Amino acid sequence: MVDKTDLNDLTFLIPVRLDSVERIENILMVTDFLLSHFETRIHLLEADACNNRLLKRLLPQDVSIRFIEDYDPIFHRTRYINLLTEECSTPYLAVWDTDVIVPPQQIVQAVDRLRSGETQFVYPFKHDFLDTSSILRELYLKTGNLSILETNTGKMKRLYLPNPVGGAFLANRSAYMESGMENETFYGWGREDGDRFNRWKILGYSYERISGPLFHLTHDRGINSTFHATEQSSIKHSEILRIIGMSKKELMKEVQNWYP
Repeated sequence: MVDKTDLNDLTFLIPVRLDSVERIENILMVTDFLLSHFETRIHLLEADACNNRLLKRLLPQDVSIRFIEDYDPIFHRTRYINLLTEECSTPYLAVWDTDVIVPPQQIVQAVDRLRSGETQFVYPFKHDFLDTSSILRELYLKTGNLSILETNTGKMKRLYLPNPVGGAFLANRSAYMESGMENETFYGWGREDGDRFNRWKILGYSYERISGPLFHLTHDRGINSTFHATEQSSIKHSEILRIIGMSKKELMKEVQNWYP
């Protein structure tokens, strides 16, 4: 039996829409992985048109699940991350995608960096955002053996080169809220991770990366895993440029007005 590491001062925040069987399988594997290695809190927010209570039936009682009725076919992920953040009661949080696995020692190192107070944001991986492929994903789902992923990185596709900033990050909750949390102008999939990182840099927050990979459990890409409209892609690009053009003082005033 694995000795669990105490991460009770951290909450994993996971927004989700169950848009495929693969997504369901992935969220089950991710939550099982986290609960197998850590004494921690997992808060999951599902938003969809119908509450089938599937996650309630399948996930352990240790996972806190909130459902919000939402008839919009586009999953407004940034809004739901903000709701999860506002409800979070621990000093540290991890915003976590439904499909990512990070070796446990990297997560522990990331939390230690936050606890030390020497940094406010941490990516629990460095350059390797690795898409597992369907074959390796199936092997991992069957065995739950992380070494299958760790010993086959050469067979995986590297995504979002050269410096990926999505998938997962850990933060001091107070600093994250002061930085504006998520920019809700980013509606649907894409570019919000870059905007968040740009704001941290402009506002002068400290951030670090932990050496090692992040494994993305591959899945079909539907409307909420790709740019859903050309117009939205243009809006997001314009918002990125607007934020980058701000001074620290201007951006501080901007984010203070986002959320009353």
